[in-house]
Amino acid sequence: MNKSEKQKMLAGELYRPDAELGADQAATKSWLVRYNAALALPVSERHTLLRERLGQVGKDAVIRPPFFCDYGYNIRLGDGVFLNFNCIILDVVDVTIGDRTQIGPAVQIYAADHPRDAETRRAGLEFGRPVRIGRDVWIGGGAILLPGITVGDGAVIGAGSVVTRDVASGDTVTGNPARPRPK
Repeated sequence: MNKSEKQKMLAGELYRPDAELGADQAATKSWLVRYNAALALPVSERHTLLRERLGQVGKDAVIRPPFFCDYGYNIRLGDGVFLNFNCIILDVVDVTIGDRTQIGPAVQIYAADHPRDAETRRAGLEFGRPVRIGRDVWIGGGAILLPGITVGDGAVIGAGSVVTRDVASGDTVTGNPARPRPK
């Protein structure tokens, strides 16, 4: 059976953006316009809007507009998750954020990736690697999480850090590239 480009994307395989994925992105852009205009709405109404597009929205999860994402349906938020203003999630595959995780302003989470081989990139192929963020994590403003990263429960990521590898549960990482701080 031949997989669609969307099926390949969701499986983390090389895919080429096509009309179906373009339509999904257009629908997400329309939703983002509505969501980002909803800053003055009560949190409960914004929560309802989140549930229209995101794959999972836990109880009391909050994303403060403006917010930006590729598709939305690959984002899963646990209970009590908080994302501050101006966050970006490139969600070509699953991005999971565990219960009670707090994310500062302007944090960028990238599940989208591109081949390192120039010829493959020229062919227009892309892929994604899931990002998993555990429970009770704190991510400081301006941090960047690269594709394929797993952040363990209770970890802390310092403001402005660039996370290039997994972060163990309970660790605090800072810098570019982010490295564990001595305990």
